[in-house]
Amino acid sequence: MKTVKNMKIDANGTEIRVMGDVVNEEAYISLTDIAKYKNPDNAFIVVANWMRNHSTISFLGLWEQIHNPNFKPIEFDRFKAESGDNAFTLTPQQWVKATDAIGIISKSGRYGGTYAHTDIAFEFASWISPEFKLYIIKDYQRLKNDEANRLAIGWDAKRELSKINYRIHTDAVKEFLITPTLSSQEMAYTYATEADILNMALFGKTAAQWRSEKGISGKAPNIRDFASAEELVVLINLEDTNADLIRQEVPKIERLKILREKAYRQLEILKKNQETIKVLKQSLIGDRRKNN
Repeated sequence: MKTVKNMKIDANGTEIRVMGDVVNEEAYISLTDIAKYKNPDNAFIVVANWMRNHSTISFLGLWEQIHNPNFKPIEFDRFKAESGDNAFTLTPQQWVKATDAIGIISKSGRYGGTYAHTDIAFEFASWISPEFKLYIIKDYQRLKNDEANRLAIGWDAKRELSKINYRIHTDAVKEFLITPTLSSQEMAYTYATEADILNMALFGKTAAQWRSEKGISGKAPNIRDFASAEELVVLINLEDTNADLIRQEVPKIERLKILREKAYRQLEILKKNQETIKVLKQSLIGDRRKNN
């Protein structure tokens, strides 16, 4: 699984854990929790009994052959031939270890238990109870829709932040637009904190200077509280660059020069791309309206 995220669904009052990426069909559902619907005290026995069936082994093997290029067919054929016999037993761990299966996994710890890909979990739920399976599918679909909406909102927010909120862009850039080089006064100033080095690079003034200009006493509010979206994006980049420069033991004044040039360059780029950003944002809004 590329994304490991722990979630839960409610199947008619039964809580079932889900982990993975439900939006991109890479989610795994807890077989242990599903099995508790039939046997709350010994769920592992329910899973083991299910895996003894010939039809179960055939289904698991087919799923792996479709989705798993590293699946071991020889070991699978052995299990398939033995399945159904009275003496045949098979645990999820044995299945995974012998065949390199990826459709079923076992976890320890807080979210421990046996999990299976949704295709397999729904098959197991059908064996438990067709009615119960429908409740699982219904709330799983609700979870999937919720995650899709959440990610869509998050994607829009991140995209709009990184591409800059067009509505507040113009005035903010003009207000805080700085020169690409430091003035003699700025060169002579002694910067007490790393935060003020970043403030000088981006805003052309320290936090104390800004508060003095605004007639603000104390340390709150801060100059960064009034930064625009684009300035915050540039600030994040400056922080990363400054950290690298510190590790390289670059003197403060030299770091300030480098950071000032980078801040100026990035603000200029943002200013020149206002129309592109506006078109992108309008396109995003249009897509959201269509989807709704």
